[in-house]
Amino acid sequence: MSTAPLTGRRAIVTGGSRGIGAEIVRRLTSEGAAVAFTYSASGADAEKLVADVTANGAKVVAIQADAADPAQTANAVDRAVAELGGLDIVVNNAAVAHMAPIGEFPGEQFDRLVAINIGGMFWTTRSAIKHLGEGARVINIGSINADRVPGPGVSVYAMTKGAVSSFTRGLARELGPQGITVNNVQPGPIDTDANPDAGDFAESLKLVTAQGRYGHTTDVASFVAFLAGPESGYITGVNLNVDGGFTV
Repeated sequence: MSTAPLTGRRAIVTGGSRGIGAEIVRRLTSEGAAVAFTYSASGADAEKLVADVTANGAKVVAIQADAADPAQTANAVDRAVAELGGLDIVVNNAAVAHMAPIGEFPGEQFDRLVAINIGGMFWTTRSAIKHLGEGARVINIGSINADRVPGPGVSVYAMTKGAVSSFTRGLARELGPQGITVNNVQPGPIDTDANPDAGDFAESLKLVTAQGRYGHTTDVASFVAFLAGPESGYITGVNLNVDGGFTV
């Protein structure tokens, strides 16, 4: 019988209780990894995910942590290491979005997007690096809006995702000599509670997507699992689009 490709590997997924994050947790555990995930306010979703995954015999741990808080992110990493016995895979998925014209963009929303989308990734990675060894993976979840902005009101969100792209390239250079890969997965329109495949906004995005449809959370999670696995060791420092042709 073949062994699941991530057997023995230990992962942390930030923002893992819902949407793309939850699907990543499910996929990594299905391929043999033990996973800790963070959540902020979605306690009921986190409990359900733990129940579902552990019912299948997998090891999963939910940790409440605000991605905008450096102390809480550091504590979450330390707890993940303690619960799992180490760390091999970091998936920086926690993110928020707010759309508004630049002249009307609320200052508190600007601070929140920067603190979570950029700061959460930085602090989680910084705390995790000391636990990572050769063959470890850092996988950031960015956005296709780093490369293409199809309409107004997206400038601040796109800016934060551009930072994810740049951080990925720089960190790949920094960690490459240690045998650690760093990559950025950039989803296009994906059907989630926060961005449902229905309504005028969804229809406008479908018009600029080559396949004319939204993707599914499984499309992103399967790519993350590949990057976390043993066959991706020579891929690092790149932005990888899962977008149905949004950038064609």
